[in-house]
Amino acid sequence: MTKKTDRVIMNDDIRVPEVRCNVDGGEPLGVISTDEAMEKANELGLDLVMIAPDAKPPVAKIMDYGKYRYQKEKQLKEQRKNQTKIDVKEIKLSVKIAENDIAYKVKHAREFLEKGKHVKFRVFLRGREMAHPEAARDVLMRVWPMVEDVGTMEKPPKFEGRYYNMTVLPLK
Repeated sequence: MTKKTDRVIMNDDIRVPEVRCNVDGGEPLGVISTDEAMEKANELGLDLVMIAPDAKPPVAKIMDYGKYRYQKEKQLKEQRKNQTKIDVKEIKLSVKIAENDIAYKVKHAREFLEKGKHVKFRVFLRGREMAHPEAARDVLMRVWPMVEDVGTMEKPPKFEGRYYNMTVLPLK
């Protein structure tokens, strides 16, 4: 897998005869030749960066490209920092599970929900159990009253493949 990088056309790589030129934080220079724009950029000690190469005429901007790239990376880093990662804990049950085993697993599920994690209950159906998937739904419906005071059911139990799934979200 190759990482896609956006190739930025700047300075001597610009091969068009004229560009619509703007100065970063300043007035637009209008449509001028690429050589004039390069001279102006060199005068100011900045880079000439192609902003819209497909426009007629192409748009270029005189700016400090290193500073621009640094600010973009800083902005992306800030966005990643502000994202919240949802942690989903999975609890596996079986059709023939005993009451005390359900109570033990529900105890852990309650701890997860109190910590703000999502909990996914899964009942796996083996062999002939597939003939009666409603038994798995009954197990999930026995679990639900034990956790409904600390969570909300995202959607009712759903049959997917060999599993009956139910997701419980923590109360806000």
